Amino acid sequence: MRRLAIYCGSASPPDAIYLTAARAVGQALAERGIGVVYGGGRLGLMGALADAALAAGGTVIGVIPQALEDAEVAHRGLTELHIVGTMHERKQLFTDLADGFLALPGGTGTMDELWEALSWAQLGYHAKPVGLLNVAGYYDALIAFWEKAGEVGFVRAPHRALLHAGSDLGDLLGRMAASHPVQPIIYSRAEDL
Repeated sequence: MRRLAIYCGSASPPDAIYLTAARAVGQALAERGIGVVYGGGRLGLMGALADAALAAGGTVIGVIPQALEDAEVAHRGLTELHIVGTMHERKQLFTDLADGFLALPGGTGTMDELWEALSWAQLGYHAKPVGLLNVAGYYDALIAFWEKAGEVGFVRAPHRALLHAGSDLGDLLGRMAASHPVQPIIYSRAEDL
């Protein structure tokens, strides 16, 4: 993996563990020679991730919608900053620029990006690994939901393996790099829907 799209929050929660984790991810990716593609913001986990990656000599590409650039939340010290018109364009450019996706803690925007990356992989729109870094148990309930969706039958067995989750970044990156694409869902008959 040459570049990872990182999804994370633009907030700075009171518990410093989340900002610390974002900085550690930025530094670790730079040290491994993996470039960062992210939302282009200077605030919260986004800013901490970008600053740490840049400080460690890494490449950081930001992709930010015009409305957020207008609100002056864009990071001005990045390797590259792409300004796009919509969130849809942002997510498409993430997919075009990155070799995989990694979600850190965040809110609704992070969830939107994570689920789209997973559903696009499931449908065969890309064959890139999707990871979830479970910092301090933040995603325990989400991981349980993913497992439940598989048990009930809403996520087919081969597609459950699309989400690589864990709390150890090195292990998670290793599993993502070693993953193989699964077959996309092919609907041939109406009853398959």
